[in-house]
Amino acid sequence: MESVVLYPSPGMGHLISMVELGKLILKHHPSFSITILIVTPPYNTGSTAPYLSRVSSTFPSISFLHLPTISLPLDSFHSPHLETLVFEFLRLNNPNLHQALLSISDNSTVRALIVDVFCTAALPVAAQLNIPSYYFFTSGAACLASFLYFPFIHNQTTKSFKDLNIHLHIPGIPPFLASDMPKPMLDREDKAYEFFLDMSVHLPRSAGIIINTFEALEPRAVKAISDGLCVVDGLTPPIFCIGPLIAADGRSSGGCGGGVPECLTWLDSQPKRSVLFLCFGGLGLFSEEQLKEIAIGLEGSGKRFLWVVRSPPSGDPMRRFLPPVDPDLNSLLPDGFLDRTRERGLVVNTWAPQVAVLNHDSVGGFVTHCGWNSVLEAVCAGVPMVAWPLYAEQRLNRVVMVKEMKLALSMEESEEGFVTATEVEKRVRELMESEEGNSLRLRVMAMKEAAEAAMSHGGSSLTALTELVKSWRLG
Repeated sequence: MESVVLYPSPGMGHLISMVELGKLILKHHPSFSITILIVTPPYNTGSTAPYLSRVSSTFPSISFLHLPTISLPLDSFHSPHLETLVFEFLRLNNPNLHQALLSISDNSTVRALIVDVFCTAALPVAAQLNIPSYYFFTSGAACLASFLYFPFIHNQTTKSFKDLNIHLHIPGIPPFLASDMPKPMLDREDKAYEFFLDMSVHLPRSAGIIINTFEALEPRAVKAISDGLCVVDGLTPPIFCIGPLIAADGRSSGGCGGGVPECLTWLDSQPKRSVLFLCFGGLGLFSEEQLKEIAIGLEGSGKRFLWVVRSPPSGDPMRRFLPPVDPDLNSLLPDGFLDRTRERGLVVNTWAPQVAVLNHDSVGGFVTHCGWNSVLEAVCAGVPMVAWPLYAEQRLNRVVMVKEMKLALSMEESEEGFVTATEVEKRVRELMESEEGNSLRLRVMAMKEAAEAAMSHGGSSLTALTELVKSWRLG
């Protein structure tokens, strides 16, 4: 029996991407067995149990192996970035990983260990057991290009990105401000910076990098990486663009009790392509002041909208790793807003089935935090975007979405990251009624077709998958 072991970092987005990769491998190469290693972190990532049990019952060839829980004193983490905690937690999991790989190897030949970028500490464990390691990069090729080039930039300066008031020129990507690099990498003195640098140094040392993108979406970045332009002083491993991988049923962790969510029923009664969808990912939280500005902007635009609202972040540092409480919409939003917009807007508490919403005929635009899964979901649904990045690599994604792909408008914020109601109203109108909004819509519809072609027989992504599997068998 030949098996492939997948090792995602904690968090629903990373888990879903890995599961979709497992499904893709099995669909086209069913002789493999897939084991996905599950770690339980000491902080909130949302409940994964219902999702895992649904996958297990639908795809019996995918098995989940829960690694033993390890303790991690949260109060010892002084970095403001969750990513530091993730890297450290996964590093401490190495003994459990070693044991898991040994036990899987008892019954099958492990052809590959596929790790998330946060699981970089796993590479020496796999090497010790003579198992080839591949990265699964769950963001786009542009972001990968920036990570591969990062060690070179690091060696060219002693300053932090936040203090470099310059545009970075990275092969395959439009020039962008140094301050648009992923947030955890902005401060050279932060532990998160050190972890990301270590990960970027290790990326080229893997047996290959699998990317959740497709060539037609990011041709320049894919070519720059493939041509070896991004790894300045070493060899670039093979890259495999096998996307777009998205979960057909979305992040079905919200409480709709198996029935049709209210928001989908509401969309059924709206005109075609008339509704703007606003949703900002699992960690996308706004202050009460910012929520009120968004509401005023939406009301002023006169457009139909479906808006997912989460509670503002807690000011208590000890609560930052705990699940947020449900929002009290009446107190968070302006007085009378819900009544005044009742005929044309729906505000949803905390969660909506994003893939189903984006694919609904009534949806004509999407205000997104630029998380890569969300970008791919919008592309596959043919929905143009307004880019409002909040964390992680999302500012870099915005640059690429707006300047390179031309599939989104940019939401402009103040230096502190605040967006005014006037700006919200302006961008909503621009996307939903202007000539530029219409040209974005045409471009994204063409890209939707390109995505379908990439994943069809003989398409670029399925060809890349065949090459990937061939590399395991030649191993």
